[in-house]
Amino acid sequence: MTTYVADLLSDTLTRPTRAMREAMASAEVGDDVFGEDPTVRALEQRVAGLLGHEDGLFTPTGSLANQLGMRLHVGPGQEVVADQNAHVVRAELGAAAVFSGITSRTWPSVRGRLEPSGPMSLVTTGVGPYQVETALVVVENTHNFGGGTVQPLDAIREVRAATSAVGVGMHLDGARLWNAHVASGVSLADYGREFDTVSVCLSKGLGAPVGSVLVGSSARMAEARVWRKRYGAGMRQVGILAAAGLHALDHHVERLADDHARAARFAAACAEAAPGSVDAATVETNIVVLDVGAAGWTSAAFVAALLERGVRTYAVGPAAVRLVWHLDVDDAGTHAAVDAATAVLRTPA
Repeated sequence: MTTYVADLLSDTLTRPTRAMREAMASAEVGDDVFGEDPTVRALEQRVAGLLGHEDGLFTPTGSLANQLGMRLHVGPGQEVVADQNAHVVRAELGAAAVFSGITSRTWPSVRGRLEPSGPMSLVTTGVGPYQVETALVVVENTHNFGGGTVQPLDAIREVRAATSAVGVGMHLDGARLWNAHVASGVSLADYGREFDTVSVCLSKGLGAPVGSVLVGSSARMAEARVWRKRYGAGMRQVGILAAAGLHALDHHVERLADDHARAARFAAACAEAAPGSVDAATVETNIVVLDVGAAGWTSAAFVAALLERGVRTYAVGPAAVRLVWHLDVDDAGTHAAVDAATAVLRTPA
């Protein structure tokens, strides 16, 4: 396995700690398809409670949790609306259309930040057989491709009031909701209660090796359990994985603030080295998106140049490079990333 001085490709790279592995090894398990895994049930109920909902469903991936959430709200031929860079429309490979017959439209956004006028300009209801009916608005918090943007609670509540008035549901792609909670101080329940369904990921900043949880009403989770099995994702003695999630909730939530601080430190250094490459004031959580074009670089060339210096990153556009802090990048790794990135930004492409 290649070793990097700082691997900032994604926060999905985190490896379970020794204590997490011990929790996994000692987990009480049962057959989850039959609802007999006590550790899974403990995780589902705990996450649902944290988010202000009745019940939860453990899934192997965040994409599946999102797809199940959309499937619960949107019938074939109806539409979901999301922002133009939302994970559900950009990074889930058209699954909503392929598996559920769902169409989609998107609104433009700046850094993925929710402005209520965006979704409400698209929501269409009561049009009979003449236009596609909107059934669901999806909001992503934090926003991945927006650079870890934290969504304002007031904006969420404004959209919620407007959608409720016309009978349109809301789903939260909360893969990194833990980061939003730590950065903003807004409780998980205050975020969660504004949505009919919420997905949260355990295998990013929280450091679990696998898993997400979808939450909602008990009735919706019962239906989601059927669809999970129908999609081929019923699991057996999966309490081994759920135990990692429970450990992460106990030990790895508040430490996300360390990731945020390191990302902010990196962004400030890059902003000084190459003005215009990033607005450090907009870096709220653990993700930094650099506009390397401001220093004359293409994203492919910049990624390659950092890799030569032992820092792995990810191109998200022709001149945009994403770097993500996580459990396995410490102060030393951050220092190495700062040195490498600022040196490259100062070097003519």
